[in-house]
Amino acid sequence: MSQTSDPMHTLMTTPLYRMLHTWSFLVIFLFVSSPVLHAAESGEYIRIAKAGERRIPLALRGLDHERSKDAKYADGVDAIIRNGLEFTGMFAILGSPMNLFTDGNIFDTGSRRLNMASLGSVGAELYAGGVLERDGGDVVMHMEVYDVLSGRRLLGKSYRGDRKRLREPAHEFCADFVELLTGKPSVFRSRIAYVGLNGSEKEIFMADFDGVGAEQVTRTGGLAMTPSLSGDSSRLAYLAYIDGYPELHIMDMKRGRIVPVRKKGVKIDPAWRNGSSECATTFSFDGDQEIYLVRSDGSISRRLTRARGIDVSPSFSPDGRSMAFVSSRHGLPQIFVKDLLSGKERRLTFSGRYNTQPSWSPAGDKIAYTSMQKNGEINIFTINADGTGLRQLTYRTRHNEAPSWSPDGSMIMFSSSRNGQKKLYVMNADGRNQRSLNLPGEQMQPSWSLYK
Repeated sequence: MSQTSDPMHTLMTTPLYRMLHTWSFLVIFLFVSSPVLHAAESGEYIRIAKAGERRIPLALRGLDHERSKDAKYADGVDAIIRNGLEFTGMFAILGSPMNLFTDGNIFDTGSRRLNMASLGSVGAELYAGGVLERDGGDVVMHMEVYDVLSGRRLLGKSYRGDRKRLREPAHEFCADFVELLTGKPSVFRSRIAYVGLNGSEKEIFMADFDGVGAEQVTRTGGLAMTPSLSGDSSRLAYLAYIDGYPELHIMDMKRGRIVPVRKKGVKIDPAWRNGSSECATTFSFDGDQEIYLVRSDGSISRRLTRARGIDVSPSFSPDGRSMAFVSSRHGLPQIFVKDLLSGKERRLTFSGRYNTQPSWSPAGDKIAYTSMQKNGEINIFTINADGTGLRQLTYRTRHNEAPSWSPDGSMIMFSSSRNGQKKLYVMNADGRNQRSLNLPGEQMQPSWSLYK
């Protein structure tokens, strides 16, 4: 970034601004309420676990196939399904017993009968399996899910996909299976955007929820930061540094059209408002750094904050009626919440020196955020939307920042420098099972969409 004596550059290099902007903004399933399993064949519901108590013992059988030349496709789908279900953290995956079927044709899901006693003997509570066949250039998966305790079939469905793109039908099954259990949108229908280091440049990339299929979507030739995906993934808002200064850009993901929002002064941290085509960001063209709503065509909709100090990092409640944000109005930055209908504002956080990057959960009950600790570590916390229930999720692992919730609220993706480089990690919503996405290079500032 070029050096200048311009007053805006001076503002951008203050310690507070650097702290707020440099902290650049994946997971075991956490039951927020006691989930139920829908018995598709009978229309009934059965309880499968208490809130967050344990993983569900699942006997997962590899796909059967009649022709030996189909084995490689069956093996490929098996690996994708297993990896996907393990990613959710919902299941303790078991192998299926040898005497799994009592009678019927093993290659015909309609005639074969499962040995529920055998499944029960290995501790399984659910069974999933099926048959794969090829139809021209496609693969067809006939999948089943059974409740072992009752013997009822919970899911019976066929999935078709191009044999060169096995992830699509495999993840369609995983999505149906998980959404059957939770009643919520699953990670399998979602994507992530993030900042990736490309040589000396930082650009925006997009990938599937698990980091597979990463593609570069910006080519600024310099610095693109703070991506924010709209809930339906149709638009991407981000900052691109032009001649050393950040400009807000709004990209139509289907058409590839980019709208630059040209305003004088500082621009920081865009975030989409749920249920609308507007995003919020910080501008300083009126002198102070305040948060504004911006339409997708780049025009200003309205100003949202009016207070002395720096107001940045908006994040909206699921219903779009409230906004969490960061403000320095009382000194060091803290998280505040604003009711957009009444205009009332309240301070949410009182613990921690620097609290930034709020991220509102899809359920609306919690807000994750980044906090600098006295020992210099940066860690991720959650707090209930009413200010109770403060919980630290990361410990003694250098800098952890930029939390972003999964569509079902069961996981949080974030960036961490715990192993030297900044990498994307995912964890339970309660902080358990933290692991890396294992993407090449360095990544930061993840944004997890609700849908592809």
